[in-house]
Amino acid sequence: MHIHILGICGTFMGGIALLARSLGHEVSGSDANVYPPMSTQLEAAGIELMVGYEAAHLKPAPDCVVVGNAMSRGNPAVEYMLDAGLTYTSGPQWLAENVLHDQWVLAVAGTHGKTSTASLLAWILEYAKMAPGFLIGGVPQNFGCSARMGDTPFFVVEADEYDTAFFDKRSKFVHYRTRTLIMNNLEFDHADIFDNLAMIQRQFHHLVRIVPSNGLIIAPEDEAAMNQVLEMGCWTPVERFSALGDATWSAKPITADGSRFTLLFEQQPVGEVNWSLTGNHNISNALAAIAAARHVGVPIDVSIEALSEFLNVKRRMELRGEVNGVKVYDDFAHHPTAIATTLNGLRAQVGEARIFAVLEPRSNTMRMGVHASQLPGSLASADQVLVFSPDSLKWDASAVFAPMAEKAQVYNQTEQIISELTYEVRPGDQILIMSNGGFENIHQRLLDALQARL
Repeated sequence: MHIHILGICGTFMGGIALLARSLGHEVSGSDANVYPPMSTQLEAAGIELMVGYEAAHLKPAPDCVVVGNAMSRGNPAVEYMLDAGLTYTSGPQWLAENVLHDQWVLAVAGTHGKTSTASLLAWILEYAKMAPGFLIGGVPQNFGCSARMGDTPFFVVEADEYDTAFFDKRSKFVHYRTRTLIMNNLEFDHADIFDNLAMIQRQFHHLVRIVPSNGLIIAPEDEAAMNQVLEMGCWTPVERFSALGDATWSAKPITADGSRFTLLFEQQPVGEVNWSLTGNHNISNALAAIAAARHVGVPIDVSIEALSEFLNVKRRMELRGEVNGVKVYDDFAHHPTAIATTLNGLRAQVGEARIFAVLEPRSNTMRMGVHASQLPGSLASADQVLVFSPDSLKWDASAVFAPMAEKAQVYNQTEQIISELTYEVRPGDQILIMSNGGFENIHQRLLDALQARL
């Protein structure tokens, strides 16, 4: 069968492409934004990538068009697909019907930490020799790919609350028939499709409604918005976790940066975690992953061993390079809470070293300015803030960051940011670049400029 995917370079749709290819299908795809790491892993899998959304990409007609949720009416490929009467479906529906229908699905949902937690869970199962399948919205470095078919009934999926497609406005995660569900946290996001937090909570309630009574829901102890979801109705056992408080799963930090902590189960110490990640947010992710792994039979001590060999996901505090003592990190953070937790984790790791935070407000919600007023506070841990403000931004970045005075500067060209950083930094400085897109390849361009100057 020939499957053509519209929006193939999105993290989710790229994973669909890899799964379809591994099932023996001929796969091609179109996208307007083609950049690594997704583009490179698709090309390595022998999947043809076409730039843009032309009707010609659908000639001759594929057997099925899988439509990404970034597609909308008016898109030339979508209009041709409908006019020609081609067979089409959404990514989540294709996944449910072709991959998940006979699997034990372990899903990770929530505003923050989905990719990291799903990667942790998949790796724990892999370490325990359970050979899971997975589809993750990033590239876990322990695997080197974002999706694969497994050799056992266990399948880990990053469960996004974003809508399914232009013809199916339900959240993606309602398709997955989840048996083990992690719900990390819940805040307002995706303002382009949700009017308020209550609308998102309603979608999470729909997810909770379809987890079987012999399944398990793993939720934070002290997350008010998530507790409100469970109060709407819950028919499944719930285990709670908390990085700092009392819960079924909790932790006692040994080091300030969170790289070592004692794992507590039902308030009793059960082992010590020593790993490469930092920050309380990552401790929370680990607790949730360990709880989910235990639900499918992984002993706690095996999970602890697995964490010591976990490699973080690409674009999650990924060290892209170091030039003469200046480190350049890439991180996917694109929400004020994620920005703050990422920066706080780096601060705990590097102490008094100078941190230069570079932000591209690229997500739909960011461009709309919904969280703009929260950004200065979320960046408080940085010594210097450099904000990219292209013409497409729908709010005045200079006005928003004015309270930070000389600590924050706004630029409309990435070349200006590179020039400023190259001039200002010195050995020992940390540069944290945050964006959920390619950011005009600023990471490598900056490393090249630093190499030429320092």
